[in-house]
Amino acid sequence: MKLYIAEKPSLGRAIAAALPKPHKNHKTHIELANGDVVSWCIGHILAQANPEDYDIQLKKWQMNTLPIIPEQWQLKPIYRTRSQLTALRALVKKADEVIHAGDPDREGQLLVDEVIDYLKVSKTKKEKIKRLLISDLNLPAVKRALKALKHNSEFMPLSISALARSRADWLYGINLTRAYTIQGQKSGFNSVLSVGRVQTPVLGLVVRREQEIANFISKPFYQVLAHLQTHQNEGFSAKWQPSEHCQPYCDNEGRVLNKALAENVIARISDQPAIVEDINTEKKQQSAPLPFNLSSLQISAAKQFSMNAKLVLDVCQSLYEKHKLITYPRSDCRYLPKEQFKQAPAIVKMLSQSNLPAQPLSVKQQAENADISLKSKTWNDKKVTAHHAIIPTEKSANNLTLNPFEKNIYGLIVRQYLVQFYPAYQFQQTNVTVNIAKGLFTCRVNIETEQGWKQLFPANKKEPHEASNNQALPALNKGQALHCKEGVLIEKNTSPPASFTDASLLSAMTGIARYVKDASIKKVLRETDGLGTDATRAGIIDLLFKRDFLKRQGKAIIATETGIALINALPEHATLPDMTAQWEATLTAISEKETSYQHFMTPLTQTVTQMVNSAEQQDFSCLPKVAFKPKRGKKKFQKHTVKKAS
Repeated sequence: MKLYIAEKPSLGRAIAAALPKPHKNHKTHIELANGDVVSWCIGHILAQANPEDYDIQLKKWQMNTLPIIPEQWQLKPIYRTRSQLTALRALVKKADEVIHAGDPDREGQLLVDEVIDYLKVSKTKKEKIKRLLISDLNLPAVKRALKALKHNSEFMPLSISALARSRADWLYGINLTRAYTIQGQKSGFNSVLSVGRVQTPVLGLVVRREQEIANFISKPFYQVLAHLQTHQNEGFSAKWQPSEHCQPYCDNEGRVLNKALAENVIARISDQPAIVEDINTEKKQQSAPLPFNLSSLQISAAKQFSMNAKLVLDVCQSLYEKHKLITYPRSDCRYLPKEQFKQAPAIVKMLSQSNLPAQPLSVKQQAENADISLKSKTWNDKKVTAHHAIIPTEKSANNLTLNPFEKNIYGLIVRQYLVQFYPAYQFQQTNVTVNIAKGLFTCRVNIETEQGWKQLFPANKKEPHEASNNQALPALNKGQALHCKEGVLIEKNTSPPASFTDASLLSAMTGIARYVKDASIKKVLRETDGLGTDATRAGIIDLLFKRDFLKRQGKAIIATETGIALINALPEHATLPDMTAQWEATLTAISEKETSYQHFMTPLTQTVTQMVNSAEQQDFSCLPKVAFKPKRGKKKFQKHTVKKAS
C-alpha cells in the first residue's frame, strides 16, 4: 500500500481526486480503489516540548535555571490533533511506501518529515520515501505533479533548515523572554516581556524610526534652476550641480544649506551666455517586473489597496485552497520553471474570456493583447527553489463569487503574470550638461517610444520634478551657444523619514541589508536576505500588534509606550537586525547545502547563553509599572501565557 501524507485535508482531497476511484472517505483518510491511502496532517500536529516537559522544575521561571538548552530535543503531540496522529501511526505501519506531500516550502517539508521521524518509520522505508510537490490544486496540475515524484532525500537540507529555525526560535524566545520578564518584574513591570529572534528586531526598526522622527530638526536647503533659451527662443530649464568647492556648505546628500551661496550663483548666471558642454541621447528599455512572491504581493497590495500583510495572506490562502485560482501562495520565489511555459497558452486563453474588471485595461483586454510567443526572464529553472512564483491557474473565475479583497488580489496576480507576455517599456533618454559662468547645470529628459508592459498599469501620478524629465527639450548640439535668461531660487525643507506602513515595514524585513549596521555582516547578506521568511512575516507583524508593542495611526505603524520601553531596556544587539539577518542568511545557506546545522546552532547557543548571563545588568526601570489585571467578574489574577517567540 502507498500512503500519501499531505500537509492539510484540502491538499489530501486534491491528491485523492487525481487517483483511482471509487473512494472510501473516512474522517482521517481516503481509501483509493487500488488499495492506496491518502491521509494528512492538520498543519502542525507536533510541537516543540515545553521546558517543563524536560524537567518539571523548569515550570517555575527562575534565573538560576537559565539558559535552558535541551540535550535531546523532544516533540510532543498537539492536543487538538492527537486523533489524526494516532490514525497516521496506524497507516504508516501498514504502508509499504510513503509519499511526502507537504507544502512546497521548508516549513511544509519539516512538518511531514518530523511526523515520519516521530512515528519511528524504519530506515529501509524512510530511504524509499518519495516527494510530491504540488503548487496548484486543480486536477490537471495535480496529475502532472504525480508523474514527477522526486526522492524525499533531495529535500533533507530544506528540512534541516526548518528544524534549525524552529529550535533557534525556541532557544532564543524561551530563554530571553524568561530572563527579561524576571528582570522586568523586579522593576515593577508585572507582565510578560516577550522577546523573539525576529519579532524584537522588527520592533526595534519601528522604535528607532519613530525616534528619528521625534528628534528630527528640519533645515532649509536651496536649489538653483537656470531658465535657458536658444537663439530661436526655445526654452528649457537645468538644475545647478554644486562643485567640490561648495561641499562645505552642503549636507551629506549634497543639498546646499547656505542661502547666500545659492543667491550668489543666481547673480552670476542671470542674463549670461551659456554653452552646451555635453549632450548624450540613449535608447533604453525596462523589462516587465517578475511575477509575485508572497512578500512582493503583500507590499503591492498594501500600496494599492491599503491591505495589511495578514489579510493578504489569508486572501491568498482562500484563492489557493477554496477557489483554486492561484498557485501555492507562501512562496519566496519570483521565477517559474521552464516546464510551466507549456501551460501559458491555456492560462492566457482562459483569462481572455474573463469578465473581471481592472484599470486601465480589463483582465480580458490584458490577456487579448498578450503575445505568448514572448518569453520573459522569469522562466529560469536555476532560480526556482522548492516552489515557484505565484501565478493564476487554468481555472476560470467567471462562475465564482469572489469578495472585493479576493478580486483585488487575484487581479494583481493576473496582471503580474500577463506582463510576462508584453514587450519591454522603451524610451529615449537625453542628458544635457550646460556651462554657465563656469558652473555646471544639468537636465535629463525621457521620451517614451513604446509603452510595452506599462500599458497594463495606471499612469504614475507623481508630481513632476523641477527641470524634470517631463519638459520638452529643444534640438541641441554639443558646443551650442545659449542664453541664461534668469536663475531661480527654490527653497525647500529637509523632511523627516516617514513612519513605517504595512508596505514599507514588509519591504524593510525583506531587504534587511539596508538597515544592518555591522559592515562585516552586511557584506555576507544578499539583497533578498531578510528577517523571517515570506510565509512568516505577516504573522510576526500581527503578533507585535497582539502583544501591544505596535499600534496603527492612520496608515502609519508606530510603537506603543510598552514597545518603546522594551526596546530601550534590552541590550542593543538584541534589538538590531544585524545578528538575526545573518542567522536568516545562514538558514538559507543550510537549505542550499552551503553550510551545516551545527554551524548555525553552536554560535546561536553561545549568544543566548551570553545574553541570559548579562540580563541582570540591564536597566528595566523605564518600563511602565503594570500589574496583572483580574478577569472581569473574578478576583483571581489573569494568567499570561507565552507562545514560542520568533
